Amino acid sequence: MNCQYELKELGWNDAWQEFFQPYLKSGFHPGRVAAEYRDRFKVWTEFGEVWAVVSGKMRYTALERSDFPAVGDWVVLEGRAESIKDHEDQDVIIQSILPRKSKFSRKAAGKTSAEQIVATNIDTVFLVNALNFDFNVRRIERYLTLAWESGANPVLVLSKTDLCDDVQEKVSQVQDAAPGVDILPISCATGDGVSAIAPYIRQGQTIALLGSSGAGKSTLVNYLLGQNVQLTYEVREKDSRGRHTTTSRELFLLPQGGVLIDTPGMREIQLFGSGEGLSEAFEDIAAYAGNCRFSDCQHESEPGCAVQKAIAEGMLSEERYESFKKLQREARYISRKTNLHEQLEEKKKWKKITQQIKEHYQTKR
Repeated sequence: MNCQYELKELGWNDAWQEFFQPYLKSGFHPGRVAAEYRDRFKVWTEFGEVWAVVSGKMRYTALERSDFPAVGDWVVLEGRAESIKDHEDQDVIIQSILPRKSKFSRKAAGKTSAEQIVATNIDTVFLVNALNFDFNVRRIERYLTLAWESGANPVLVLSKTDLCDDVQEKVSQVQDAAPGVDILPISCATGDGVSAIAPYIRQGQTIALLGSSGAGKSTLVNYLLGQNVQLTYEVREKDSRGRHTTTSRELFLLPQGGVLIDTPGMREIQLFGSGEGLSEAFEDIAAYAGNCRFSDCQHESEPGCAVQKAIAEGMLSEERYESFKKLQREARYISRKTNLHEQLEEKKKWKKITQQIKEHYQTKR
């Protein structure tokens, strides 16, 4: 039998216990999704690591991919303790997903408006950005928007300080783009600044690492775990691009306490959600906008526009404002597409219900 887990080590607390209360008398058991592979899930439980599949009911009622378990989810497993312990001959069945307290999502690649869940139930998102040639403030703003949208607390980890000649200058740029967000410049190669991560790591907390390929996430995972569990490769010298050394999302238990979720590098990251993350990622612009003469000011050429005044006086950069407008347009477009998608899915749901009713009465005849 494999190693057993204490649920508290995995992040279980009184809130999750309350959500699980309806399942107690039915002989179900909780587990946390540690990895997903197509239609099977690796789940950590108090009885050890098990392989699981979703129930037929969950598969039938699911309307989209986000209705299935994702890495970080707490799930309800069917079966007596004995059957879960002796699961080697067959997969354990996932009957339900407990409510998610946070969810980092992006729009799936391509023309679809579908949601792709990266990880769930995160307390802190470490947004890892390398300080070498691939440094990009506008990309950081995009990541921050999604992080605030997720419900988790974002922290910017600026990696590879040993490969950067102007660390303080770039930190200053990031401070302007991320007001109020903790910024941690580090180097895993030299150990510089890594100790600043320690306060975020403790039992009951879940941290997720997100960032582009080559940002140094796998190296940071190995550093925090104190062993080489993730492959790392040198980035290409000509453009500082990295390879996808991490190919799937996965949970790790940290020796210092807490849980770490590592994710593959993202080459494409499009917004998904209500767009509420914009107001937090760009809270400086929101503050200026609150002082505009007109409540419906578009911040273009209207008289008394506080946003344009801030730009003219050098308090707000034109580049940051243009980045805000671009993300705002994208968020509105996704919102319109999502609303249409939700309407179509609602029709599908009722079509399924109607079909079930018909089949029920046909069986009774």
